[in-house]
Amino acid sequence: MIRVYEDPGRHSGEHRVLVDRLWPRGVRKAALDIDEWAKDAAPSTELRRWYGHDPERFSEFARRYKAELERGPGAPAFERLQQLTRGHGRLVLLTATRDVERSGAAVLANLLVTETGK
Repeated sequence: MIRVYEDPGRHSGEHRVLVDRLWPRGVRKAALDIDEWAKDAAPSTELRRWYGHDPERFSEFARRYKAELERGPGAPAFERLQQLTRGHGRLVLLTATRDVERSGAAVLANLLVTETGK
């Protein structure tokens, strides 16, 4: 998982996916080196607004977000990321969030590791 504003650049064998619902502020589309944008895998707008990056809400946010990925509108996008994890040498998730460790990208990365064993 890499923050787009601190991206060291592509390494060989990587498949790079932006996992934010909104495009990163101040970043031109041509400047961001990604293979795809999985905005449907990001937390819903309602969940993202409820969470508001409040550290005290992170556990509940993670629980709700996992539910969205497992049986909500994000399920097909999550399945696609699982397939990419199994089929590529290295899947790199990119996000613009400041607090990467308490973000949707962190929850998503953890789930992908848990579900695919990679």
